[in-house]
Amino acid sequence: MEYINFSAPINSLSFGNVSFNMLREFHKLGQKISFFPIGDKIDMSAFDRASPELKDWISQSYNDRLLNLSADNPSLKMWHLNSSESRVGPRQILYTFYECNKPTLSEKNLCNTQDLTIFSSSYARDTFSESGCKNIDYVPIGLDPDVFQTGRDYLDRINFGLVGKFEKRKHTARILKLWAEKYGNNMDYQLTCCVHNPFIKDDQMKLLILQALDGKIYKNINFLNRLATNSEMNELYNAIDINLSGLSGAEGWNLPAFNSTCLGKWSIVLNCTSHKDWANKDNSIVVNPSGEEDIYDGIFFQEGQPFNQGTYYTFSDEDFYKATEKALSKVDQENTSGLKLKDKFNYEKTVKKLIEIIKQ
Repeated sequence: MEYINFSAPINSLSFGNVSFNMLREFHKLGQKISFFPIGDKIDMSAFDRASPELKDWISQSYNDRLLNLSADNPSLKMWHLNSSESRVGPRQILYTFYECNKPTLSEKNLCNTQDLTIFSSSYARDTFSESGCKNIDYVPIGLDPDVFQTGRDYLDRINFGLVGKFEKRKHTARILKLWAEKYGNNMDYQLTCCVHNPFIKDDQMKLLILQALDGKIYKNINFLNRLATNSEMNELYNAIDINLSGLSGAEGWNLPAFNSTCLGKWSIVLNCTSHKDWANKDNSIVVNPSGEEDIYDGIFFQEGQPFNQGTYYTFSDEDFYKATEKALSKVDQENTSGLKLKDKFNYEKTVKKLIEIIKQ
């Protein structure tokens, strides 16, 4: 196997970050790539810590993609099940994230038309296996090497963090409301939010936040604009003492909560979906779900569509407050079990496993 046809997006979103880290490891391992960027656009502006050599190699892998194209080359596509039907070569492996729990006929058929579909979580693999799909596997992702401890002190108060696109399934509005009701305007605490959703207009975002907080303004809740670079994101992760992002009710991995935990911070994590692959009672404040609700929000998840159907997991108000109190009792303790996660989950292991599978 000389070349792999690699199709993936390169941008500042989560899929783009995963793709970039896969390319970084392919480069380190000396694996030749014919790179076919999804959207036919390469945006590396977020990856400000990456070496010029790596960026040049990615650009060259794109420029020479047709020169090195061969029907004998295996193809790896990093993308959604939706629109995964197109392929560069005759043999394609799909790497994807899945957050729901009721695979549709379209999703199962797209999964079955791949030579192999690899999910980021064992939960997704098992969900599709139970629905009758056979050609499936699971390979986890890992810690981005651009996420690291800075050793800096940031605030003179305990900083809660909420990171990730504003969405119903992530419980963004509910977390804001619950936190404000107990800790709002108590200057011993701060809530720093990086919840910008690029698919929602700014005016609508402001309205959603205002509705979540019942129209009130809190002097200890800070909303950040979109952070443009991974260095800025790393500073944010380091500034957070307690990460609330793990309370999402449906995830394909949950990078914000995972990254914070790997830095030795404490994350409050709902014991469901992909969280079960990496979060446990030793490295996280684990909250068991109290139930399930329909995932449909009329924007990203719409009932009756051929993709993204099912429910997401919920938690009780009481469990939220118990978890925050437990996290506060641990905030001065470094999360040594969390620090060990990067040894178990890293992109070197991810990409080596993918190459091993591709060679089979």
